[in-house]
Amino acid sequence: MLLITSRETRRWVIPKGGLMKGLAPHAAAAVEAEEEAGVLGAVCPTPIGSYRYRKRRRSGASVWADVDVFPFAVTEELDTWDEQHERERRWFSLAEAAEAVDEEDLQALIRSFGASEFRAAASTSRLMGAVADKTGVNTMFAWIRRRLNRTDFFELFEQQAVILIAGADALARLAQGGIGASRAEHIREIEEREHDGDDITREVLQAVRRSTAHPFDRAAITDLISTMDDAIDAMQQTANAADIYDVTDFEPEMRDMAAIIVDAARLTAEAMPLLRNIGSNGHRLHELTERLVRMEGHADEIHAAGLKRIFKESSAQAPLDFIVRQEMFKRLERVIDRFEDVANEIDGLVIDHA
Repeated sequence: MLLITSRETRRWVIPKGGLMKGLAPHAAAAVEAEEEAGVLGAVCPTPIGSYRYRKRRRSGASVWADVDVFPFAVTEELDTWDEQHERERRWFSLAEAAEAVDEEDLQALIRSFGASEFRAAASTSRLMGAVADKTGVNTMFAWIRRRLNRTDFFELFEQQAVILIAGADALARLAQGGIGASRAEHIREIEEREHDGDDITREVLQAVRRSTAHPFDRAAITDLISTMDDAIDAMQQTANAADIYDVTDFEPEMRDMAAIIVDAARLTAEAMPLLRNIGSNGHRLHELTERLVRMEGHADEIHAAGLKRIFKESSAQAPLDFIVRQEMFKRLERVIDRFEDVANEIDGLVIDHA
């Protein structure tokens, strides 16, 4: 997690600032992140919570200020930015970041990113990537081959979640206009992740047939892995549409929807390991699925507002442009709908087993 120092007290904080006229709160947060920390990325429009701190005004008075916190997936670090000579920026481990900040509520929010299960998923992804770099073997295929004689359905669920994170990250970069790499590379990355997802799904379906020991009902296992596969499939369909229609400039609402997809993938990755002990983790799983459903509702509102705006701005001379952008909105909405389907599958498991 990236933290910066405050200008006066030099304590570690997250980038933040006041609301800006004409900008939604999450968009203002992204502006502050660029100005204060020199980072660009995908900011989810749904806040994860808030915290309160003492803000010192120029007059010397100290007042309470409430801060809404938005998840922000960094895709690029700038070499120069507005406040680089006034602050220090540093990447911390999640545990170190929680210890570094002063505010208890902010510590709790940082720790909400710090589930050991999510860190394990990210660590596994890096390890597998290093193996693939050295061997030249498709990452997921090599992993599946090692597991042919020993099926751990929970690990397969977790690996599918890692794929969702990677696909969502590439989709967000594509929506931002190819920051950090070419547009074609982002599209190819999503396509590769879709293939990896197919490999995992195929392994689960084969294992269900050949195995006699299952953690859940067979139908529940196949439904969950298939629904997760549907999510990465929908990402690939969105990328394909961008390629076919040569969409290089995404609407602001599209970028917001892509950022929601990033956070939905993160929440899914946190949920998967918790399925190993549903009895103990039922409450947390319900919190995660409830948040996924709320995000889907928020995305519907963004989708409707975006369509309304581009319809008003479209001219009779460019009906095809409106149709293309309408299609892109629809594709992004389908991705988020698939994450709601994942949430519903998890809720079904909680109801049956918690």
